[in-house]
Amino acid sequence: MTREQLEVFCLRIKEENEREREERNFFQMERDKLRTFWEITRNELEEARAKLRNKDRQIEEAAEKNEKELKFYSQKVKHLQYEYQSDLTECKAEALVSLKNAQNEHTEQEKELLRDKKNLKMQLKEQESAYEDQMKNIKIEHNREISEIRNEFEEKAQGLEIKYEKKFEDLREQLNTKHNMEISEVEERKNNQITEITKNHDSALNEMRSYYNDIVLNNLSLISSLKDQMEVLRNQNERINKQMTELTAENNKLLVPLKQALDDVKEYKRQLQNYEKDKISLANTKAKLSQTIKEFEDLHWSNLALELRFEKLQKERDELHDRFVSGIMEVQQKTGVKNVLLQKRIESLSQINEHRDAVIGELTSVMKQTPHRSNKKLEEILAKKNTTIRDLQYELAKACKAHDDLLATFEEKLKFYGIPKSELGFVPLRVVPQGQAGLAHGPAGLVAQNK
Repeated sequence: MTREQLEVFCLRIKEENEREREERNFFQMERDKLRTFWEITRNELEEARAKLRNKDRQIEEAAEKNEKELKFYSQKVKHLQYEYQSDLTECKAEALVSLKNAQNEHTEQEKELLRDKKNLKMQLKEQESAYEDQMKNIKIEHNREISEIRNEFEEKAQGLEIKYEKKFEDLREQLNTKHNMEISEVEERKNNQITEITKNHDSALNEMRSYYNDIVLNNLSLISSLKDQMEVLRNQNERINKQMTELTAENNKLLVPLKQALDDVKEYKRQLQNYEKDKISLANTKAKLSQTIKEFEDLHWSNLALELRFEKLQKERDELHDRFVSGIMEVQQKTGVKNVLLQKRIESLSQINEHRDAVIGELTSVMKQTPHRSNKKLEEILAKKNTTIRDLQYELAKACKAHDDLLATFEEKLKFYGIPKSELGFVPLRVVPQGQAGLAHGPAGLVAQNK
């Protein structure tokens, strides 16, 4: 084989190796999943079997316990039935004996009661006969006493009637004499009063005549004086009429200013009413103003408190942001260091690759001489290199996985604290290992879960 063919063969082997590695990782992950599922189902099956065994054991124990209890209670029922039968026979015997004794006692009591009943009937008949004789004697005595009392009452009534008739006649005579005396006295008083009234009437008539004569004289003098007053009043009336004409003229002159003054008074009254309303509204607005000032002060103080709280929260947010940025920078520095180390490893691997190419060149030259030995040596060298490549790729994938998990945790913290990604000042870099873009972000068996 020429060198070009060997290089093509090496490249094809590399590609197949990469493909086989990817398939191995994929199948290893699937195997791990199947193994975990199988273990889970096996554990569940064992638990179910254990539960089933426990249930069977419990059922057997319950059945045995139930049989024992049935035997015990059946024996107990038999004993109770035997005791019941024995008690029943004893009770029947005792009841028969007591019944016979009670019957004997009852017959004796019945005989005694019959004898007592006969004696009581005889005593009752004797008492009834004695009672009837006694009642007859009492009735006879009662009738005799009633007749005596009736005779005495009739005699007393006749005496009282005669006595009160005499008293009534005497009283009638006394009242008649008294009535006649009172009538005579009333007639005398009436005559005296008539004489006095006539005397008073005559004196009043004389006084009236003198009074009316005086009135006539006074009226004549009054008429003469009134005539004089009429002349005076006529003159005064003429003077007053002149004054009235003058006053009407002045009144007509003063009507316009009076009307204006009345309008002014109405306007002043309206303004006074509006003033009262304005005064009330001013008081209400003052009260509202004081209330709003108080509310404004309360809101001002609450605003100050909220501003202080906002400043405090903003300081805490800035501190958290600074801490977060510093943490990100530290992580980036660490990842940068790891990337530098990985870069160095890649450089070393490239050097190794160059060395391998040189070795392959040597091998091609050697293969021309000894092809069998060279193939064997080449396979050994390729196996060693493949193991080193796998180890390095595993370390690289592990570092990339840790880096990505750390970035994911920081992104979750950013979402939790409400900090947008644009405030970080940089874009996080995600590293995907070569050959694992379609499978996973880490090697098989590596578990990294963020909580």
